[in-house]
Amino acid sequence: MTETVVAVEPSQSSEEQTASAAIEVPENREVDELEVARELVRQARDAGVALTGPDGLLKAVTKTVVETALDEELSEHLGYDKHAPEGRGSGNSRNGVRSKTVLTDACGAVAIDVPRDRDGSFEPQIVKKRQRRLTDVDEVVLSLYA
Repeated sequence: MTETVVAVEPSQSSEEQTASAAIEVPENREVDELEVARELVRQARDAGVALTGPDGLLKAVTKTVVETALDEELSEHLGYDKHAPEGRGSGNSRNGVRSKTVLTDACGAVAIDVPRDRDGSFEPQIVKKRQRRLTDVDEVVLSLYA
């Protein structure tokens, strides 16, 4: 059985929703990255989702990887996971997201949601404040297809 990783938000077009819905990750987390990449490509082709292009799988994977990494960065910064009871009364907490469009070499402009904290002390390292271009992330995502 697999669980579906869906990055659906109101601002996504129906094509982006289809690409996001095509991403499934096996329950066994010790699976080889190459196998995961192959499975993603197979599922995208079966679902009729283009691999590249404005609404392609590469763009959806880039968005998912970047947003997941940013969420993990904020969890590390705050010292607790999302919805964890340890965060209650801690003085700082999650405070929604702000939308941002970053440019990548591999798939063009990607709209991402960057999480915020209540006191504004969170300084993301993957996509820094005021950063508009991602180059290192392209290499990580493209390595999944190699």
